[in-house]
Amino acid sequence: MTAFTTDRRTLLAGAAALASLSALPGRALAQGAPIKIGTLTPLTGAGGPYGPVMVKAVKAVVDEVNAAGGVLGRKVELISEDDQTSPEAGVRAARKLIDVDKVSAILGTWSSAVTTAVAPLCWESKTFLATVSGADSITQLPHQGYLIRTQPNTTLQGRKFGEFCIAEKAKRVFFLSPQTPFAKSQFDNITEAVKKAGGETGSLIYDDKKPAYRSEIDEVLRFKPDAIIFGGYTPDTAVMLKDAYRAGYGGLKVAFGYAVNQKLVESVPAEVVDKTFTIAPSPAEGSKAYARLVKMIGVASPDPYTTQVYDQINLILMAIAIAGDSSGTAIKDAVRKVSQAQGGAKVDNALDGLKAIAAKQPVDYDGASGPCDFTETGDIADCQFRYEQVQGGKLTLVKIA
Repeated sequence: MTAFTTDRRTLLAGAAALASLSALPGRALAQGAPIKIGTLTPLTGAGGPYGPVMVKAVKAVVDEVNAAGGVLGRKVELISEDDQTSPEAGVRAARKLIDVDKVSAILGTWSSAVTTAVAPLCWESKTFLATVSGADSITQLPHQGYLIRTQPNTTLQGRKFGEFCIAEKAKRVFFLSPQTPFAKSQFDNITEAVKKAGGETGSLIYDDKKPAYRSEIDEVLRFKPDAIIFGGYTPDTAVMLKDAYRAGYGGLKVAFGYAVNQKLVESVPAEVVDKTFTIAPSPAEGSKAYARLVKMIGVASPDPYTTQVYDQINLILMAIAIAGDSSGTAIKDAVRKVSQAQGGAKVDNALDGLKAIAAKQPVDYDGASGPCDFTETGDIADCQFRYEQVQGGKLTLVKIA
């Protein structure tokens, strides 16, 4: 049951809001073709643990907005596709969303390789793309403004990994990674942070489809690292951790939060993964938007990608409303008017934002992933990071900074 059906006072408030929305020029409730929005997330493959919950968050917002009358008097239709954590599958799914379904926007691409492959299809067709991928190269593409991302770029992430290792008194830091669009940038920025403190780094790019990595681990150990940063995804990182344990490595272990997650922790012996640190962009825990999302989807601790895609759908629906147009170009031109309007009404959800827009107020959205302000190239302007450690079979929060 939504907040608009709980009591008479709320019903009247909802009706007033809808009347206000419908009063905007050229709008009539429940008229016109639906506004089509697509999600392109990894429902299977290495990113499979994240995609289904991301879609659930988007659907919850769409259902809520539709129950309140939709946007521009039109219902919002959500079409979800699986990129299988594969660029080839992602391109096929994106072509379907763009050419067949004719969506205005695609949300939630997760793997940087998928986003890199899909982004040209979006800007060429003037379809707006909102992604949670982190590779620096993504916002350097000639996307002409048809792209924003809520995930911090690799420059920022790499620096955080390097600084963390130095803070843990690790001066010899080795970076292990499969070949990804972010591997080089990640290593370069780790190196910059470590060398700044007088340390040294080494790196190795590996094939992420191998059943064992003992030869790679032997090469890492010849570097005599104080810290190993595992830069892969869950399946290969699990094998890497086992081989490092068997080789007797006892130094600092650090990994991305999406790789060493609770699923990995429960899939390997405790001694293999115990004491491993993870670093990930932090959701805005403690915020009203975060609490609202938790209640909407019934997930106690939504991962960063779920909080980010929740913010993406709220922003896009508000951008359509303030533009008075549902096209990808309109979203491109309007998204910063609702994400960071100077002096705008602070809102943390689309319903409140739509009411403010109907009242001719500028809007400044802060969401479940944090302040959603974007640079000219589409990068998120600022972000906090979450540091956790595997302790006794569970991921335990160390700090948010």
